[in-house]
Amino acid sequence: MLVRGAVLTVVLLGLVVFSVLLAKVTLTPSPASEDLVTANLRPGRSLRQYAEDYTFLAACKQAGGNLLLGVPFGLLLPFFVPRRLRMIRTTLLTAVAMAVVELIQGALVEGRAFDVDDVILNTAGALLGYFVLGRRISHRYYTYTDTSGSPGPSAEKPEAEPKRAPGPAARAKAARAKAAPMKAARAKAARTKAAATKAGQRDRPKPAASAPAKKRGARTGRTGGAASGGRRATGSGAVRSLLDRLRGR
Repeated sequence: MLVRGAVLTVVLLGLVVFSVLLAKVTLTPSPASEDLVTANLRPGRSLRQYAEDYTFLAACKQAGGNLLLGVPFGLLLPFFVPRRLRMIRTTLLTAVAMAVVELIQGALVEGRAFDVDDVILNTAGALLGYFVLGRRISHRYYTYTDTSGSPGPSAEKPEAEPKRAPGPAARAKAARAKAAPMKAARAKAARTKAAATKAGQRDRPKPAASAPAKKRGARTGRTGGAASGGRRATGSGAVRSLLDRLRGR
């Protein structure tokens, strides 16, 4: 928490100092240039004039000065800009700020005029500062604050994705997945019940013969015995008669 506060304080002081220097450079009257300076609303017109009418050193001073004025924006603004689309937001903020400065100096400051090429150069300087150093510094700052449990002031919470209703195929698949355990449980219960029924049938004692059946068996036995006895008696009588006849002869 203390580190984050110290870093943000230093960055804020840097922005204040840079704003003062920017105002001193851009909003200072220049009476000697009043007859030479005109407003420029066509992108590239001043850049072409630097290349054709100025010496190399004078052109580098004009173009390079406008580039350097935008570099601090690329270094300091990422600390106050949300992480999402940070580069785009830094570029837009720089362009808006420099356009306001150009409008003020063109409307109120003597010897100054609005120049759209100056806004383009300032914005390019902000992008240069962001890619060279601002992106790395801000990334390390946010990484440190996230790991220490103190997210930066501009950290955005990710939006929860809306839940989508499942389609027919997904619903059918879910229904099959839900019914599969129930079918397996029913089949297992049926197999267990069938096995228990078979085991009960094996262990059950055989029923004893009923009394009428026993009586019928006894009667059958007696009748069979008497018949066999009669047959034996008849056979012995025939043998005896045959022997008597042979003796008589």
